[in-house]
Amino acid sequence: MELRSRQLHRLIILLLLSVCFAATSSAAAATTQIRRPGFLYTRIRGRCTPQFWSSRREVWPRMVPQTSTLSKVFGSRVYERFRSDLTLLESTTRNDDENAFAGLVKQGTAALLNSYARGGFPYLPWQVKTLFIQALVSKEAASRQANKFLIANQACN
Repeated sequence: MELRSRQLHRLIILLLLSVCFAATSSAAAATTQIRRPGFLYTRIRGRCTPQFWSSRREVWPRMVPQTSTLSKVFGSRVYERFRSDLTLLESTTRNDDENAFAGLVKQGTAALLNSYARGGFPYLPWQVKTLFIQALVSKEAASRQANKFLIANQACN
């Protein structure tokens, strides 16, 4: 009788351990599934890039409508480098990034939009405008600042 009782206790302990192990492994599998993005959710990034803003998937901040011209937003110094009727929307759709000033206008516009629309963006609107205007002095300055805006835009969510 005592032998049968020990076997029963061992069987119960073995059963409890296997149930605990199965519950732990299924919880780990569920956690793994949650962390991995599914097919429909391929990318979370990109909500701050010029391409995102040019796609019109999100309403632009009221402070800078899509039809605003660069000169109205960044000031009269932009006349030296860009058309007077170039809009913010057009500047986000530019494809001539090899030109330092074109890269500056594309990334600077996205940075300005992000500074208004994204709470944790590293630049405030007045900083974006000031840095943009200061970068217009040379191709080197424009390229450096465009790269800084690019990094901030890509890091933003």
